[in-house]
Amino acid sequence: MKLIIAIIRSERLNEVLEALYRAEVRGLTISPVRGHGGEVEQVETYRGTRVKVGLQDKMRLEIGVSEPFVEATVNAILESARTGEVGDGKVFVLPVESVYRIRTGERDEAAVTPQAPGAPV
Repeated sequence: MKLIIAIIRSERLNEVLEALYRAEVRGLTISPVRGHGGEVEQVETYRGTRVKVGLQDKMRLEIGVSEPFVEATVNAILESARTGEVGDGKVFVLPVESVYRIRTGERDEAAVTPQAPGAPV
């Protein structure tokens, strides 16, 4: 089991969600975040004062998947979030020790959606 964390451009969210749906990845959490990576700092004028804008609006996706879905999930994010410009984001893949589904008490692989093909639902 893995936890995939992706930081993407806000404007690419719909494309990423569509790609994940096509890859049969359904369960995820989305949070608006602000961050700074390799983007050049922007300077804007606000009420006559020059202000450095160092943080960019991004979206953070967290997706727990079973091993067979890791590559498909990462590829769906990479292909749909990419614009080719600095600031497209990052994808992190972390190991997960345990997962529990609160509603049913299922644990580990049984609690992760999606599961391996052919696994009992």
